[in-house]
Amino acid sequence: MKYINEAGWDRIVRVVLGIVLLVLGWGGIVTGGLGTFFKIIGFLPLITGFVGICPAYMLLKVRTNKA
Repeated sequence: MKYINEAGWDRIVRVVLGIVLLVLGWGGIVTGGLGTFFKIIGFLPLITGFVGICPAYMLLKVRTNKA
């Protein structure tokens, strides 16, 4: 894709981070307000990792891939 602004390693880190946050939140390991925060925020790195486009990178004009 033309607009991918994340390198392969960046995408892997985001997907793993998203999965860890979702497991912590939905698995009941972290409860209360922080658990709810993890449930919501966990989807952001997961989605951006799968898609390969980070809106924050677009705003800051940062690219981790060489293309």
